[in-house]
Amino acid sequence: MNATIASPARAVVKPWTGTVQLIGVPMDLGASRRGVDMGPSAMRLSSLTAQLERLGLTVEDAGNVPVPDRTSLGSDPRAVLDAITAVCIDLAGRTAAAVRAGIRPLVLGGDHSLAAGSVAGTATALAERGQRTGLIWLDAHADLNTPQSSLSGNVHGMPVAHLLGFGHRRLRQLSTATPAVSPEHLVYVGLRDLDDAERAMIRELGLHAYTMRDIDERGLRAVMDEAVSIATTGTGGVHVSCDADWVDPAEAPGVGTPVRGGATLREAHLAMEIVHDSGAMVAMDLVEINPILDRQNQTAELCAELIASAFGRRIL
Repeated sequence: MNATIASPARAVVKPWTGTVQLIGVPMDLGASRRGVDMGPSAMRLSSLTAQLERLGLTVEDAGNVPVPDRTSLGSDPRAVLDAITAVCIDLAGRTAAAVRAGIRPLVLGGDHSLAAGSVAGTATALAERGQRTGLIWLDAHADLNTPQSSLSGNVHGMPVAHLLGFGHRRLRQLSTATPAVSPEHLVYVGLRDLDDAERAMIRELGLHAYTMRDIDERGLRAVMDEAVSIATTGTGGVHVSCDADWVDPAEAPGVGTPVRGGATLREAHLAMEIVHDSGAMVAMDLVEINPILDRQNQTAELCAELIASAFGRRIL
């Protein structure tokens, strides 16, 4: 008779309880391609709220952060940058207030430039407790450019630089913590499309960066276990910022900047399940859904399922 060797079991963690606050940011000002401003609407039309409520969570929809219409800003890049900054200031105040109150903000984008505000708000609330903020960045891109290094000038490629204290003066100063995130508390997972300047900064700052090759070679579980360990060491909680393009476009076609070779559906769920098992997530972003490029809201539904996994949905 052949013996069956069981793999080590992970501890069963109960789903979180309490309130999740939805904050929509219908903004595409940081991107060159239009359409991600409709992402919050697509997420609200999905099964997101129903899935979270089935977990016993209270879902509070705080509506949308006001965002000016892109056409009203003209062609002046300074006007666009000022508008993005104003949105991020507003969003930082909202996420800080939620975290202070013990509510988990779930920010629905919109382009990823909004994270300069959402993460800054989390960092402010945790700094008031004398704590630092861990950041897990799930993305095909590093978003580590500055206005000086960016080849496109698109601000959605810059939020991590701002959170680390580089780039535009006002956007890098949105948190009472300076910088909002320390380099040793930031972890990238799933990178596969980087500019030369971003590669250089990752090396210069010694950032923790796991590429898709790392996931291919080592497996998603090993990578995420390390990512959680890094983001929780010396911090009071973790902000998870997820760009929908982290998932392979075969699974998630409706994204702002698709890049082939991303996480599979099962890898994406496993990552979220490991985040939940850590018990450390205090806030989350889900950004860059572009319904114009989607098929029957497929990407928003997928992202609703991933969020549910991050908040405690389990197979058994």
